[in-house]
Amino acid sequence: MQKALVEQGYGTCNIAYPSRHHSIEKLTQDYVLPKVRECLANKDAKLNFVTHSLGGIIVRNLLQKEKFKNLSAVVMLSPPNQGSEVVDTLGDYWLFELINGPAGKELGTGKKSTPNRLGPAKFKLGIITGNFSINPIFSLIIPGEDDGKVSIERAKLQGMSDFLVVPVSHPF
Repeated sequence: MQKALVEQGYGTCNIAYPSRHHSIEKLTQDYVLPKVRECLANKDAKLNFVTHSLGGIIVRNLLQKEKFKNLSAVVMLSPPNQGSEVVDTLGDYWLFELINGPAGKELGTGKKSTPNRLGPAKFKLGIITGNFSINPIFSLIIPGEDDGKVSIERAKLQGMSDFLVVPVSHPF
């Protein structure tokens, strides 16, 4: 993704974070926010976020707490904006937590889950999600069309500007 954006003339800052070790709040405050500030230092360029999966929830959390005067748009790829039934069904198993960490356990569909507490988008937002699953077990858990981890309906977010479904699986 970074290579494609650079080829289109965008400056990029690829932010890595240890998603299997911390909560969404800690990932936001201790890893993502400092890197965003570092990337923006002495720059007046427009700020765009391109996220995948959990990254979309982290950016929503970030933008609820921080205001960036140069924010232009956010594009989310397969975000669990309303959580995922996979977490509801498997989240209490030790193997799930081992693979997905504390942040992954926050992505359920309940009203108290992190994605559902963050509220609607108050920024320009485009969402792209898939309708092709390579995980038939998870797809049995998820109602409706899905990408193997998130249903099409649960990728949507109130306030989004655009929404696109493409024939790809969650990792695309």
